[in-house]
Amino acid sequence: MDYDLWWLLAVPLVFGAGWLVARADGRAARTRADALPAAYLRGLNFLLDEQHEQAIDEFVDIVRLEPENVALHFALGKLFRDRGETDRAIRVHQNLIGRSDLDPEQRVKALHELGQDYLKAGLIDRADETFQRLGGSTYSERALRQRLQIAQTVRDWQLAIELAGQLQQEQGADRASEIAHCHCELAQAALEQAASQPGEREQHLAQARAAIDAARSADAAHPRSWLLRGQLGELESDPAAALAAWQTMVQVGPAYLALVAREFVAAHEKLDRVAEALAQLETIAAQHPSVDLFGAILDARAKRDGASAALEWGSGALLAAPSILGYDRLNELRLATELSESERNECEFTRTLLRAQVRRLSRYQCGHCGFKARRFYWQCPGCNRWDSYAPLRSEELERG
Repeated sequence: MDYDLWWLLAVPLVFGAGWLVARADGRAARTRADALPAAYLRGLNFLLDEQHEQAIDEFVDIVRLEPENVALHFALGKLFRDRGETDRAIRVHQNLIGRSDLDPEQRVKALHELGQDYLKAGLIDRADETFQRLGGSTYSERALRQRLQIAQTVRDWQLAIELAGQLQQEQGADRASEIAHCHCELAQAALEQAASQPGEREQHLAQARAAIDAARSADAAHPRSWLLRGQLGELESDPAAALAAWQTMVQVGPAYLALVAREFVAAHEKLDRVAEALAQLETIAAQHPSVDLFGAILDARAKRDGASAALEWGSGALLAAPSILGYDRLNELRLATELSESERNECEFTRTLLRAQVRRLSRYQCGHCGFKARRFYWQCPGCNRWDSYAPLRSEELERG
C-alpha cells in the first residue's frame, strides 16, 4: 500500500478517536452517535478496498455532520484531486481558507493544497499566484519548487533562472546545472531566431552570446553551453571558434560530440583539416560507440576517399562493433553506388526488412521515465527531468 493511502487511512482513524472522546464527554447527540461510526467504518473499508468513489460519499456525509473536522476536509480535497475532480477539490480548499476558525498553519496548508488543485486543473496563472502567497511561510520552499516547475513548463526561462537562484540561495540546494540549462534555452532560442530572421541577426547573436556566457558562469563543466558556443561560431562563420568550443566540450563530455558530429567535420573541412577530424571522431567512437559518430565518419570518408573506400572501412567497423542502425546506414551508402540489379534489389529488400527495427532503435530514451523521442532533449518532455537523456540511440542503450 502506498504512502498516500496510509495517510488517508490515518485521517478517519484520528477522526474516529476524536469522536469516541467526544462521546465519552457526552457532547455527541444520540443520532450522531449512531450515524458516525457506521459511516466512518464504511468509508474506511472502501479505502482499504481502493474504492475511492464510495469512500468519498461516506466521508462527505461525515463532513456534513462534523463540519469543524478540518483534517477530513483535507483528506477529501486530496481524494478529489487525485481522482481528477479538481472543481470539487478547489471548492473544498477554498471553503477551508474562508473559515475564520482556521489556525495560521492550517491556512497555509490549505493555500498550498489549493495551488496544487489549480496546477492539476491546468489553471497555471492561478496556481502561480497562489504559490506566491506562500512566501515566508513553512511551505515557502515547496511553493518555490512548484513555481519553478511552472516557469519551466511555460518556458519562462528568465523567471525560472530567478526562482532557481532563490532556491539555491535560501535553501543551499545545488541548482547550478538547472540554471545553466535555463540560460542555454534562452541561447538556443536566440540562435534559432538569428538563423530565421536575417534582419535582426546581429541582435540575436549578441543575445545568444550573453546567454551562453551566463550558462558557463553557472556551470562551466556542463557540455551544453560549449555545444551551443560551437553552434554560435558556425553562425558567425568562425569555424576555428566553433572547433575550440567543441574541443572543450569533448573534455567535459566526449559522448555529446555525437550530437554535432557532422558539424564538427564540416568545420574541419573549412579549415582543410578533415584528417584531423576523422582521427578524433574514430578515437571517441572507440571509447563511446555511437551510430551518429559512425554515420558522420562514413560520410566524411565517402566524400574524401570515395564510396568504395568508405564501405570497406564501414564493414570493418561494423565487424568490430555490430549495429543494426550502422548496417542500415551502410546499405544506404551502398545504394548510392553503382550496383547490379540483383545487388540493388537485395540491398533494398534488407532495408525494408529492417525498417521497423531501425525506427525503434533510432530513438532517444529518458533514463528516468522511459519516454522515447526521435530527437534529443536536454529536458525530458515526459517527466521534466534535466539531463535524463543520454546522447545515444536506443540501440546503444540496449546493448550497453
